[in-house]
Amino acid sequence: MTSSKDIRAERRERARKSLKKHGVDALLVTHAANRYYLSGFELHDPQCNESAGMLLIAAKGKDWLITDSRYVEAAQKTWPKENIFLHSPSKTGALRKFLRQKCPGALGFEPEAVSVGRHAMLSQDQDMKPISGLVESLRVFKDESEIKAMRRSCQVNHKVFSRIESKLVPGVSEKKLAWEVEKLFRTLGASELAFPSIVAVDANAAMPHAIPGDTKVTDNCLALLDLGGRVDNYCSDQTRTFWVGDKPTDRFKRTLDQVKQAQKKAIDAIRPGIPIKEAALEALKYLEKHGVAKHFTHGLGHGVGLETHEAPRFNHKARGKFKPGMVVTVEPGLYFPGWGAVRWEHMVLVTRDGCEVL
Repeated sequence: MTSSKDIRAERRERARKSLKKHGVDALLVTHAANRYYLSGFELHDPQCNESAGMLLIAAKGKDWLITDSRYVEAAQKTWPKENIFLHSPSKTGALRKFLRQKCPGALGFEPEAVSVGRHAMLSQDQDMKPISGLVESLRVFKDESEIKAMRRSCQVNHKVFSRIESKLVPGVSEKKLAWEVEKLFRTLGASELAFPSIVAVDANAAMPHAIPGDTKVTDNCLALLDLGGRVDNYCSDQTRTFWVGDKPTDRFKRTLDQVKQAQKKAIDAIRPGIPIKEAALEALKYLEKHGVAKHFTHGLGHGVGLETHEAPRFNHKARGKFKPGMVVTVEPGLYFPGWGAVRWEHMVLVTRDGCEVL
């Protein structure tokens, strides 16, 4: 059985093979999920303006984990002690000297994950070259261990939905429901939410990323819930739209059916070798046929894994083709300001001969 350390070493080797093509002597990995994917060290940074550390992947020679004194013990659990460089975030000279020694030539960096200030500091002594998407292109394809983790994550999400439906009763607020969701995820085995829960009643649902507030469920209303949790470090992301009460309106039933049929059209089209945009177009064409496409205001979906939103993009302009190991969401929605919305979301694994709804 391959160990997690061996898997990460193999991932680093795949990343290393791309460095020569980019004309750099090393890659400085600063994006937290990429750092974790390649090293097993700290999936999260402590704050949006702080870093737990960086990973230096060398074209030739040893790789290094760079962190500070707060993370010594955690670093040694995942990385050889002799290849850990400790520095003080407030004293940048030592870090610049270290990078210059280990990478005398061009140093690749992740432009989406390096602030202007950090770039200005590092580039004082270093030839810096932006490289986008190198590690993300590896993360697109989930290996067997990742797929197992994502199955477990989805299973927990399904259980949350099955239990939260009984709490959709008149008088409960969106905030209260969101808190019940978080407790359920924790109780059922998630380490945290994958993202802040979206719980939206009636007209609030017309905002795709509505923030739960004081609006309360009433008898015969719609409630949109977009929920996700993190299990074994991997995210789930699913949406359901419920009718609370025994008298769903014709408008709700029609809208729900249109959304589900659009989703089915896309899922039926997903298989290896098919352009990603073609599957998205299947959903869009269905909604256009029924005259409601203008109310579908976002992409059809996105990749999901260590992060809730990751490659590949899934819309009618997306590049690339589906390949086995990709996991994407399929989440058409129809939004009507003043009335509400319906969104329905599944996570789908691309298999060798088709796809599987997780």
